[in-house]
Amino acid sequence: MDHLSSNSYIKNFIPYAFAAFMVGIVGGFSTVLGPAFVQDMNIPYNNTTWTALSQAISTAAFAPILGKAGDSIGLRKTLLTGIIVYTSGNILSALSPSLIFMMLSRFIVGIGSAAITPMVLAYIVTQAPKNSTGKLFSLYMLISSASVIIGPTLGSIMIDLRGWRFMLWICSAVCISIFFVCFFTIKKTEQKTNSLGNFDLAGSVCILVLFSLILCIPSFGQNFGWSSLPFIIVSVGAAVFTFLLIYAEKKASDPILSAGFMKRKAFILPVVALFLTQGLMQANMTNMIVFVNYTQPENAVISGYAISIMYLGMSIGSVILGPLADRFEPKFILTGSLFITGSGCALMLFFTETSSVILLGLSLGLLGFGLGGNAAVFLKVVLSGVPAKYAGSGTGTYGLFRDLAAPFGVAVFVPLFTNNITSLSVSGITSAAAAVSSMDLLAFTEIACVIAGILTVLMLPKIHAAKF
Repeated sequence: MDHLSSNSYIKNFIPYAFAAFMVGIVGGFSTVLGPAFVQDMNIPYNNTTWTALSQAISTAAFAPILGKAGDSIGLRKTLLTGIIVYTSGNILSALSPSLIFMMLSRFIVGIGSAAITPMVLAYIVTQAPKNSTGKLFSLYMLISSASVIIGPTLGSIMIDLRGWRFMLWICSAVCISIFFVCFFTIKKTEQKTNSLGNFDLAGSVCILVLFSLILCIPSFGQNFGWSSLPFIIVSVGAAVFTFLLIYAEKKASDPILSAGFMKRKAFILPVVALFLTQGLMQANMTNMIVFVNYTQPENAVISGYAISIMYLGMSIGSVILGPLADRFEPKFILTGSLFITGSGCALMLFFTETSSVILLGLSLGLLGFGLGGNAAVFLKVVLSGVPAKYAGSGTGTYGLFRDLAAPFGVAVFVPLFTNNITSLSVSGITSAAAAVSSMDLLAFTEIACVIAGILTVLMLPKIHAAKF
């Protein structure tokens, strides 16, 4: 094909890059939306969980469904529709008069995101030469992580100046601008690969319900208790819909969750490694804030600096490590990036009650550097060799499991840290000393998970035919 013999695929990627930037920058703005909204509405702070969960559910659960739709109706049409939905969700968010309305609005935002991201990745899979996919995946990760670095800061400034509604109107304006950029620059040359007449509707319903329930499990456990009735209901519901989904996909002639795609080592092993390592990011950001609040409450701002360094590390890691997977065997690049991730966790063993932002930032920076590289290379591994007609559903399916990794990490590592602080404090140890001791326990646990992740990636199949 022509795009394999020229650099036109890079030029044609530009509108998709703008779409990725839109999701990243607006998502960065939105990280400060929850606290500002509940404060303005005069409702309890813990309600920020439900606005974030609403968007997380639709983003994850709709990804394989809309990715499959993209395989049927084309990347351009699905991407533009996703931007319209994403824009509509942000406009509705700006108009929200209540918590329920805001939750529904953020749910719509998530649907739009679930249509956009798989199409951006599917473009890379279908249009970039095989020896350049790592480079474009790295560019995608750079755009996503870099925009998150500046998003919260800019969002906070806009909220301080004019309020959260003003910030959301700015987000909506950005979305509208990106829509016109994509509408006029993405060529109308792609061909449909399938027909929507055979679309897996039963599987879509089961996927949406099942993974919505799965995402609710850690949040319900932490907010209502691990033995509470709400937690039991969502857990039992998830078990029931697991069997229903298996039955529906076996009956479907063209299932959304393809067994052929998912049963490969190149899919299973990266997902296992994701759950062992990528969940560290969200968990360690939360735990870092808690740690600083316990040890240096008068200097709590340093946790924010450390988290910003982490995102900077992710950007740099994706740029440096991601393209290497085009030249060298990805599993060896992943081994190195996971070693760097483990080094960041090991530095947590040196945290004290007076740790400086330099040490905190170095720890999270190394962690982010490794995780940023991991994310780009995992995309290369999982999507390598996927037929073009399944590019959307493949990227959406992987995105679903990738989005499940973060709440999994939060559900495991945040309670491990906070509960140990509480237990030690009850025994008579000062809160600051308990936080340091709990950080040591967390570090040893995460190092063990990283080692397991390294052993997992070493079992990955070779992607490159040539030996280096």
